[in-house]
Amino acid sequence: MVNDNENQKKQGQINIELDEKIAEGIYSNLAIINHSVSEFVVDFVSIMPGIPKSKVKSRIILTPQHAKRLLKALSDNVARFENAHGEIKDYEQPPIPLNFGPTGQA
Repeated sequence: MVNDNENQKKQGQINIELDEKIAEGIYSNLAIINHSVSEFVVDFVSIMPGIPKSKVKSRIILTPQHAKRLLKALSDNVARFENAHGEIKDYEQPPIPLNFGPTGQA
């Protein structure tokens, strides 16, 4: 028999499943963010050297409230990372499209 205290603990937990394909992750070196009155849309893109065309690899759609929570969570995590490993250097980014150097010709 489960007591009330154990039931309260179980009710406060969320069971999240992570399958193998999603666990592999998707590399992104560019995020494009747009918003409307009701949602934020974050497109994650991977731009590679010498490849003139890139595709959106993943799109996440958030409510404004969740976007703000994500901003706070990212800010908190960056601060903890920097406390443990030192300041993350923020290099000036070239404008899009990125120029990765000369492209090969045959």
